[in-house]
Amino acid sequence: MSIENPSREEISNILKKAKRIAVVGLSNNPGKTSYMVANVMKNAGYEIIPVNPTVDEVFGIKAVDKLSDIKEHVDIVNVFRRPEHLPSVADEFEQIDADVFWAQLGIAHEETFKRLKDKGYTVIMDRCIKIEHANRS
Repeated sequence: MSIENPSREEISNILKKAKRIAVVGLSNNPGKTSYMVANVMKNAGYEIIPVNPTVDEVFGIKAVDKLSDIKEHVDIVNVFRRPEHLPSVADEFEQIDADVFWAQLGIAHEETFKRLKDKGYTVIMDRCIKIEHANRS
Protein backbone atom coordinates (compact mmCIF):
# COMPACT_ATOMS: atom_id res chain seq x y z
CA MET A 1 0.00 0.00 0.00
CA SER A 2 1.27 3.44 -0.76
CA ILE A 3 0.34 6.63 1.01
CA GLU A 4 -2.67 8.33 -0.53
CA ASN A 5 -3.45 11.68 1.01
CA PRO A 6 -6.88 13.30 0.94
CA SER A 7 -7.59 15.48 -2.08
CA ARG A 8 -6.49 19.11 -2.02
CA GLU A 9 -10.15 20.07 -1.62
CA GLU A 10 -10.50 17.78 1.42
CA ILE A 11 -7.29 19.20 2.91
CA SER A 12 -8.60 22.72 2.35
CA ASN A 13 -11.81 21.80 4.20
CA ILE A 14 -9.81 20.29 7.07
CA LEU A 15 -7.84 23.53 7.43
CA LYS A 16 -10.98 25.68 7.27
CA LYS A 17 -12.62 23.69 10.06
CA ALA A 18 -9.59 23.24 12.33
CA LYS A 19 -8.86 25.60 15.20
CA ARG A 20 -6.32 23.85 17.43
CA ILE A 21 -3.06 22.31 16.19
CA ALA A 22 -0.73 20.33 18.44
CA VAL A 23 2.76 20.52 16.95
CA VAL A 24 4.89 17.52 17.91
CA GLY A 25 8.58 18.35 17.81
CA LEU A 26 8.04 22.12 17.77
CA SER A 27 11.36 23.87 18.36
CA ASN A 28 11.83 27.18 20.14
CA ASN A 29 14.61 28.02 17.66
CA PRO A 30 13.33 30.59 15.10
CA GLY A 31 15.72 29.13 12.51
CA LYS A 32 14.05 25.70 12.57
CA THR A 33 11.38 24.71 10.07
CA SER A 34 8.95 23.62 12.79
CA TYR A 35 9.13 27.08 14.37
CA MET A 36 8.67 28.91 11.06
CA VAL A 37 5.74 26.75 9.94
CA ALA A 38 3.96 26.87 13.32
CA ASN A 39 4.47 30.63 13.52
CA VAL A 40 2.75 31.13 10.15
CA MET A 41 -0.15 28.94 11.29
CA LYS A 42 -0.37 30.83 14.62
CA ASN A 43 -0.44 34.15 12.77
CA ALA A 44 -3.18 32.74 10.52
CA GLY A 45 -5.37 32.35 13.63
CA TYR A 46 -4.83 28.74 14.70
CA GLU A 47 -4.22 27.89 18.34
CA ILE A 48 -0.82 26.20 18.56
CA ILE A 49 0.10 23.75 21.31
CA PRO A 50 3.86 22.99 21.43
CA VAL A 51 4.57 19.31 22.15
CA ASN A 52 8.24 18.89 23.01
CA PRO A 53 9.72 17.64 26.30
CA THR A 54 12.98 19.53 25.65
CA VAL A 55 11.55 23.07 25.62
CA ASP A 56 9.60 25.06 28.22
CA GLU A 57 7.66 27.27 25.82
CA VAL A 58 7.37 28.43 22.24
CA PHE A 59 5.75 31.75 21.21
CA GLY A 60 5.15 32.35 24.92
CA ILE A 61 2.96 29.22 25.03
CA LYS A 62 3.84 26.58 27.63
CA ALA A 63 4.98 23.37 25.95
CA VAL A 64 3.67 19.95 26.97
CA ASP A 65 5.81 16.82 27.09
CA LYS A 66 3.39 14.57 25.23
CA LEU A 67 0.03 14.65 23.47
CA SER A 68 -1.76 13.06 26.43
CA ASP A 69 -0.89 16.15 28.50
CA ILE A 70 -3.33 18.18 26.38
CA LYS A 71 -6.77 18.41 27.98
CA GLU A 72 -8.64 20.19 25.16
CA HIS A 73 -9.77 18.59 21.91
CA VAL A 74 -7.09 18.70 19.19
CA ASP A 75 -8.13 19.14 15.57
CA ILE A 76 -4.76 18.43 13.93
CA VAL A 77 -1.63 16.76 15.28
CA ASN A 78 1.16 18.16 13.08
CA VAL A 79 4.32 16.07 13.38
CA PHE A 80 7.91 17.28 12.96
CA ARG A 81 9.69 14.05 13.94
CA ARG A 82 11.72 11.59 11.88
CA PRO A 83 9.71 8.81 10.19
CA GLU A 84 10.88 6.14 12.64
CA HIS A 85 9.13 8.07 15.44
CA LEU A 86 5.73 8.12 13.71
CA PRO A 87 4.50 4.79 15.19
CA SER A 88 4.95 6.03 18.77
CA VAL A 89 3.47 9.46 17.94
CA ALA A 90 0.50 7.61 16.39
CA ASP A 91 0.06 5.66 19.65
CA GLU A 92 -0.25 8.97 21.54
CA PHE A 93 -2.49 10.38 18.80
CA GLU A 94 -4.93 7.51 19.26
CA GLN A 95 -5.03 8.11 23.03
CA ILE A 96 -6.26 11.68 22.62
CA ASP A 97 -8.60 10.91 19.68
CA ALA A 98 -7.62 13.97 17.64
CA ASP A 99 -9.19 14.45 14.21
CA VAL A 100 -6.21 14.52 11.84
CA PHE A 101 -2.71 13.03 11.95
CA TRP A 102 -0.45 15.18 9.76
CA ALA A 103 3.23 14.37 9.12
CA GLN A 104 5.14 17.27 7.59
CA LEU A 105 6.82 17.40 4.18
CA GLY A 106 9.48 14.73 3.87
CA ILE A 107 8.01 12.64 6.70
CA ALA A 108 6.08 9.45 5.96
CA HIS A 109 5.70 5.95 7.40
CA GLU A 110 3.58 3.49 5.40
CA GLU A 111 2.72 1.12 8.25
CA THR A 112 1.60 4.01 10.47
CA PHE A 113 -0.44 5.48 7.61
CA LYS A 114 -2.21 2.16 7.01
CA ARG A 115 -2.80 1.51 10.72
CA LEU A 116 -4.44 4.90 11.32
CA LYS A 117 -6.44 4.82 8.07
CA ASP A 118 -7.72 1.32 8.91
CA LYS A 119 -9.00 2.74 12.22
CA GLY A 120 -10.89 5.49 10.37
CA TYR A 121 -8.59 8.44 11.03
CA THR A 122 -7.78 11.15 8.53
CA VAL A 123 -4.07 10.90 7.78
CA ILE A 124 -1.86 13.25 5.79
CA MET A 125 1.82 12.56 5.26
CA ASP A 126 4.67 14.21 3.37
CA ARG A 127 2.79 17.50 3.00
CA CYS A 128 3.57 20.91 4.49
CA ILE A 129 0.64 22.35 6.43
CA LYS A 130 1.87 25.91 5.74
CA ILE A 131 1.95 25.33 1.97
CA GLU A 132 -1.44 23.62 2.02
CA HIS A 133 -2.86 26.52 4.04
CA ALA A 134 -1.46 29.06 1.58
CA ASN A 135 -2.91 27.12 -1.39
CA ARG A 136 -6.35 26.36 0.02
CA SER A 137 -9.33 27.37 -2.01
